[in-house]
Amino acid sequence: MRVLVTGGAGYVGSVVSALLLAEGHEVIVVDDLSTGHADAVPPGAVFHQMSVAALDPVLGDWDVDAVMHFAAKSLVGESVQEPAMYWRNNVVGTVALLDSMRAHGVPRIVFSSTAAVYGQAEQQPIEESAPTRPTNPYGATKLAVDMALTNYAQAYGMTAVSLRYFNVAGAYETADGLRFGERHAVETHLIPNALASAAGEGEAMSLFGTDYPTPDGTCVRDYIHVVDLAAAHVSALAAGEPGEHHILNLGSGSGSSVREVLSAVAAVTQRDVPVVEAPRRAGDPAVLVASHEQATRILGWRPQRDLEAMVSDAWQFFLASRA
Repeated sequence: MRVLVTGGAGYVGSVVSALLLAEGHEVIVVDDLSTGHADAVPPGAVFHQMSVAALDPVLGDWDVDAVMHFAAKSLVGESVQEPAMYWRNNVVGTVALLDSMRAHGVPRIVFSSTAAVYGQAEQQPIEESAPTRPTNPYGATKLAVDMALTNYAQAYGMTAVSLRYFNVAGAYETADGLRFGERHAVETHLIPNALASAAGEGEAMSLFGTDYPTPDGTCVRDYIHVVDLAAAHVSALAAGEPGEHHILNLGSGSGSSVREVLSAVAAVTQRDVPVVEAPRRAGDPAVLVASHEQATRILGWRPQRDLEAMVSDAWQFFLASRA
C-alpha cells in the first residue's frame, strides 16, 4: 500500500512512517517543518516539504491508497493564546486535505485525534461514548475534524478512523539502528522533561498538587508507548468499510501517577530527579485514562509496552541524541 503521511517529520509521524516502511508499505511524507525535522523522515520515504493545504495540485500524481494525518498544531497553551492559528491549521487545513482526497480518489484516512476532546470526563476509564467537552481550542479543533470525518465518510463513501489518545512516550529503534523519538522545540511532556532534569539539563520538576484523591496524591495520566501507538495506526489502515468512521480510544485503562513516572525515570537513569512541590494547577483533574476495549475489538490492538519500557527507550534516544 502507498501511504501519504502528513506531519511525518514529527515525533509520532516519523515513527509511524518508519514502521510502515518496515512492514513493506511505500511512504510519502509531507511536512512543512514548522515543528518537524527533515532528518526525522526515515530513509526510504519520499519527502516533500510543503503544507497540507497545498496538496491538491500534486496529490493526483502520487497515486496513494490512504492518508495518515498527523499534521497539526498541538500545544494546549498556545492554542488558548492563538486560537486562530489552530483553527486555520488543524481544521481548515484538514478540510483542504479531505477535499483533495475526494478530488483524486483517495478513499481512506487514519486521523491522529486526541482524548482531549473529552475534557474533564466524569467517568474513568474514558469510553468513546463519553460526552465530548473540550476545554481548550486544541481539543476543540480535533473534535471538529472528527465530526467532519463522520460527515465526509457518510456523504462521500470515504473510510475513516480517528484514534484518540493522551500521552505518547518512548522511542523507536529500527533493525538498522536508526532511532526516532521526541525532540520538540518546546517540550511540554513529563517524561522527556524529567529525563532532561535527571541529566542535569533541565530545571527541577514541579509537582503540581500532592493532595489529589489518588493512591500517592499526584495526578494519574494515561501513557502509551509510541511503538504501540504506531502499531495501532498501521492496523487502522485495514479497518472499516466505505461510509464508516470508527472513533477509537487508545489507552492503558489504568494510567500512571506523576510520582510513578518520576520514580521510573530515577530507576532507569540511576540518577535523582530534582522535584519541587507546587500547588495544584487550575483545571487539572485527578485522573484521566482511556479505555482500549473498542480498539481491541476492531483493530485487535492492546498496549504491549509498560512505563519502564517507555522511559528506558526514551532515555536511550536522549543519550544517543547527545552522543
